[in-house]
Amino acid sequence: MLKQLFGLGSKVDYAELVKQGAIILDVRSKGEYAGGAIKGSMNISLDQLSNNLSKLKDKNTTIITCCASGMRSASAKNILKSNGYINVHNGGGWYGLKNKI
Repeated sequence: MLKQLFGLGSKVDYAELVKQGAIILDVRSKGEYAGGAIKGSMNISLDQLSNNLSKLKDKNTTIITCCASGMRSASAKNILKSNGYINVHNGGGWYGLKNKI
């Protein structure tokens, strides 16, 4: 249980999730996103996420959240989970995630 709580469980294969159609959701500001992002990712800033859930229509689609360091993406994951999204992963910082996919 502690491993799951602290994210120390089994490693997520982000590349495989993307191949299977996962959405990469970048929750940085528009300005940060414009400065560099993962190709094909969706940008909804964390402070706008709750008001834009309709852009993420299928709650069963796999979503990988990312930001600059992993803090905002963790918050985004919690928001999505609390709104009924089933398969959400915190990908952490966008640059690190980019290297994993």
